[in-house]
Amino acid sequence: MKFSNLLIPTLKEAPNDATLPSHIYLIRGGFIQGVGSGLYNFLPLGKIVLDRIKNVVKEELDMAGAQEVSLGFVTPASLWIESGRFEKYGKELLRFKDRKDNDFVLGPTHEEMMVNLVKQSVKSYKQLPLNLYQINLKFRDEIRPRFGLMRGREFLMKDGYSFHANEDDMKREFSLMEETYKKIFTRLGLDFRVVEADSGAIGGTGSKEFMVLADSGEDTIVVCKSCDYGANIEAAKSMPYICEENAPKANFAKFNTPEIKTIEDLSSFFKINPYYLVKTVAKKALYDGGKEEIVLFFLRGSDELQEIKALNSINANDLIDINSDELEEVGLVAGFMGPFNLPNDIKTVFDNSLVGGINLVCGANEKDYHYVGLDLELEKDAIIDDIVSVKEGDKCIHCGGSLVYTKGIEVGHIFQLGTRYSEPLKAEFLDENGKTKPFVMGTYGIGVSRLLAAIIEQHHDEKGCLWSKESTPFDVCVIVSNLKDEKQSDIALKIYDELKDKKINVLIDDRNERFGFKMKDYELIGVPYAVIVGKKVEEGIVEFVSRDGEIMKEIDISNIIEAVVDIV
Repeated sequence: MKFSNLLIPTLKEAPNDATLPSHIYLIRGGFIQGVGSGLYNFLPLGKIVLDRIKNVVKEELDMAGAQEVSLGFVTPASLWIESGRFEKYGKELLRFKDRKDNDFVLGPTHEEMMVNLVKQSVKSYKQLPLNLYQINLKFRDEIRPRFGLMRGREFLMKDGYSFHANEDDMKREFSLMEETYKKIFTRLGLDFRVVEADSGAIGGTGSKEFMVLADSGEDTIVVCKSCDYGANIEAAKSMPYICEENAPKANFAKFNTPEIKTIEDLSSFFKINPYYLVKTVAKKALYDGGKEEIVLFFLRGSDELQEIKALNSINANDLIDINSDELEEVGLVAGFMGPFNLPNDIKTVFDNSLVGGINLVCGANEKDYHYVGLDLELEKDAIIDDIVSVKEGDKCIHCGGSLVYTKGIEVGHIFQLGTRYSEPLKAEFLDENGKTKPFVMGTYGIGVSRLLAAIIEQHHDEKGCLWSKESTPFDVCVIVSNLKDEKQSDIALKIYDELKDKKINVLIDDRNERFGFKMKDYELIGVPYAVIVGKKVEEGIVEFVSRDGEIMKEIDISNIIEAVVDIV
């Protein structure tokens, strides 16, 4: 391709809202163009990269036995109502009516649509297992779209869905997809980690995320220094913590604690480790149908509530903060709440670490009072769950190694759905005994357009992009130093044509611009290699360089084609 014929509107400056390297360089390099909040056009360079990434994804999936389809972007809302996600998904789901007043949504994901497709097409266990996928547009009405392709509202996603006769076969396919995803991200040159994750609005009983390690990542992930364990902070687990300090012994009694409301003040007041304090976190839980209720979450004073875990413990749609006036209306006193003498109908959840807790201090549900010497005995029907955030330095549940935080960009997510969608949508098949059973499902997603940003977040320098081999828009760029020099132009075009004949994906910068200007564009765009045709053509020499600076050498013109083919 000739640079002079391509639409590559490179920019010297990035938009004011661009802060991440990927956003800056994709805009400045002429790969994408912003058209609205979280909405982007892909220009020719961006479309080339997008297609190359899509091809890697498609090749690996096809080799794994998955079959490609294409589903409608617009989805009847009735399917989402049947599955129970119409309200649960929240405001990110864009809902609208057509001219006949029928309800529809723009698909942020397509479980319902794919189940409906298979429900109409597959009737017998003999047609299973089946893995169908698409690479298609999605829309999520993000409250704060930012960081370019990292968190847009409209995006390209690969979403796949597998259908099985039993759970064992679904888990087999889940493992196959995990290995397939590893191949995809490895081919794209990414440093990534597979981590345990929360299933969120998708649902199911088990899920894993594929995290590209990057300081700019929005997700906090917990990894072990000594083994391969990794988990999103929302799903991370650690070994139970054992406090080395002895518990403060006291007879059970109510103790006056005037204006002592915080964990820090209580710890100082009683001169005890926060581990022996019961922290109470009040939230308002929101459910389907507009139902809401106040929930009290109890945990050790040395821990922090992990809100996604807390949300899952009561199967709510959302948790929102609650103020002291709202607490007072139901008979609760902010700063002095505890698990005893609670008003009727207040839901409570206890962290696992409190089970069997002795010699604790907790709020007395009375202003300026706490209980001391509490030995906690929970009722049989009490809700007990893991609701705390793992801390750096906690011990790994697998090997006992030290856990640390790092940042990651989620580029893939796979789920073991079971019958989460097939049952409510009545998607069933006849088994070998002629009995009707719901399909057992898995679902598998990759953020294809987000991968452009993830690759650049890991592969860039102060000059611009550093595309990996499988994602680069071109393998090599031929740069004519001085277009007015007829010999340079002729030799550059000859090299360009011969590389094309060798099936090398080559770009020639044939613009009538200064050499320094061309080099800056080359560095910004990030093509891995360049052949520079300059003054030394008089000596029969051209220069071969790599974008990462590891290669810079002069090569005889007669050998340049062979040299490029060998390296590329």
